Amino acid sequence: MTGLKGRDFLSITDISTDELMALLTLAGDLKSGKTTACCSGKILGLLFRKTSTRTRVSFSAAMWRLDGQVIDLNVNVTQVSRGEPVRDTARILSGYVDILAIRTFEQAEIQEFADYADIPIINALTDLEHPCQILADLQTVQECFAGQLAGLTMTYLGDGNNVAHSLMLGCAIAGMNLRVATPAGFQPDADVLKTAQQLAGDRCSIAVTADPKAATEKAQVLYTDVWASMGQEDSAASRVPLFQPYQINDELMAIADKDAIVLHCLPAHRGEEITDAVIEGPQSRVWQEAENRMHAQQALLVELLGK
Repeated sequence: MTGLKGRDFLSITDISTDELMALLTLAGDLKSGKTTACCSGKILGLLFRKTSTRTRVSFSAAMWRLDGQVIDLNVNVTQVSRGEPVRDTARILSGYVDILAIRTFEQAEIQEFADYADIPIINALTDLEHPCQILADLQTVQECFAGQLAGLTMTYLGDGNNVAHSLMLGCAIAGMNLRVATPAGFQPDADVLKTAQQLAGDRCSIAVTADPKAATEKAQVLYTDVWASMGQEDSAASRVPLFQPYQINDELMAIADKDAIVLHCLPAHRGEEITDAVIEGPQSRVWQEAENRMHAQQALLVELLGK
């Protein structure tokens, strides 16, 4: 459907608008049962340097539902933990598995895997991007707004992190307006913002502001993430007073569109970036979004494996 067979998925920018929409359509069809797919005889390898619940389980469940197999390559019990060169590991794993999802710190490491591997490499999270999350996010928005993405406005509140980066790029590709509201000093990467704005062109707007209320006004989607990502735990407490105005709570919900939905990539620190009342409230689509990780990644696996 998309011509993605054999390609890598290191960034959301690795796919075009048409390819993105085709992936989301396939994800929805697989979820509803309208379409079935099979990857029997194919093996997915998971190589994770960071802890994970949703990414690890959703990829595993997706591959099992496609009748494929999964090998969890725990770095602590492989030669990776002893410093085997990435180029060596990439070549070796290419002979054992058919596709590899990697969750690590530096984007450069996953790029090196792609340079030396002969199989598709998927970015399951780096410090720079989280593209698989954004596939699920956009699928959820489509489900909530009658298939629509273009012309909608999403507001992201919090740290300008990897999720914010992929949202900027993904919304630009999809034609969605995105307002990113962050405290001074925590804005997203300037180069990523520039790329997103170039991709957006005159189809939509990708903007960064320090004003959470202005960013939230009349938005159809509110999105947040933890204020301190993995590896930033030492600064978590000091960030709380700076980020408090960016908390998604009843006050901000009242400013958004009356039919606005709320998303969070999880795990959530309830009472910090989002209140318990909002995440459990009628406008929350957080659990639907989490389930869609599996469906979106199932579609991605099908297309990259050409099945």
